[in-house]
Amino acid sequence: MPIVMTSWKFPSFLAILFTLLSYSFSSIFTITNNCSHTIWPGTLSGAGSPPLPTTGFRLDSGQMMKLTSVPGWSGRIWARTGCTFDATGIGKCQTGDCGGRLECDGNGAAPPTSLFEITLGKGNDQDYYDVSMVDGYNLPLLVQPRGVYGTGVCNATGCVTDINRGKRFSEHEAICYN
Repeated sequence: MPIVMTSWKFPSFLAILFTLLSYSFSSIFTITNNCSHTIWPGTLSGAGSPPLPTTGFRLDSGQMMKLTSVPGWSGRIWARTGCTFDATGIGKCQTGDCGGRLECDGNGAAPPTSLFEITLGKGNDQDYYDVSMVDGYNLPLLVQPRGVYGTGVCNATGCVTDINRGKRFSEHEAICYN
């Protein structure tokens, strides 16, 4: 079930693009920082899923990173903000910190953090995904699947309102990550 999450072409937006090449091949997450500031995406694999090739990294405004996963992968992806790290990867983030390290290495995000959660199906199994505010909110997040395998239609999901302030972002401010 190919799924693609892409940005809405707003100036400040982190895009998480996810493509499942086919039910028997690997999946690719393309994370693009369309925010006007640097973010530090983090990843956490679910129980029984191998870690992605990197579990934390820096993305300057306009940069993109592709991460390959395996069929059946389950986990979370989020953006950390306000981070500082030394040359060895030790540091901290204002939001979404994962144990004071650039590479999260099995540590989840400290609240507040907007989360993308997904479980990929194996074979003909379905994929499941959501945007969650269970750990709080730090950035707008929208997921828009594309290229879905089969006859099903998947809907976009997310939160494009700053729920901390109760204001909807304008088209030019909206969705720093999706």
